[in-house]
Amino acid sequence: MIPAEILERAARVKLAVFDVDGVLTNGHIIYTEDGHELKAFHVHDGLGLKALRAHGIEVAIISARISHLVARRMGELGILHVYQGQEDKLSCFHQLLDALHLSAGDCSYTGDDLPDLVVMQEVGLSIAVANAHAWVRERAHWQTQREGGQGAAREVCDLLIEAQGKADSMRSRYRVS
Repeated sequence: MIPAEILERAARVKLAVFDVDGVLTNGHIIYTEDGHELKAFHVHDGLGLKALRAHGIEVAIISARISHLVARRMGELGILHVYQGQEDKLSCFHQLLDALHLSAGDCSYTGDDLPDLVVMQEVGLSIAVANAHAWVRERAHWQTQREGGQGAAREVCDLLIEAQGKADSMRSRYRVS
């Protein structure tokens, strides 16, 4: 059961921000012999991100690394706010808030490691994936049961949709009784 305080925070979210490596992926960086990078994204997370946008919650990605695979996957999902190569995640986050005319309290941030903490400490709902670094888990408002890259982002999406009273619309779309 999700605590009432978390549901209240989730009900206010207008922008859900996610880290990539360790959140939307399992955090493994795999290189092929010829130097190409491989990443695995969970399809459940993808459907969840699309569902957020369909229900009026904007989605953004802020990652310190740069990967054409991330750009490709986010493009497939229709995610417009994709920021890679962001060593200063907080500055990027503030620029995004200005562009969207939002406050930090209107946002959630899902992360897994120390570079995520600076943004997590400012948002209305900070979320750590189950396998996040201990310091991140200790400072998050809420923690997923699933690990990064294994459906954790979908848990976040479902939480936001449920807290905002939009789950019935999602269920009816997929004919879930």
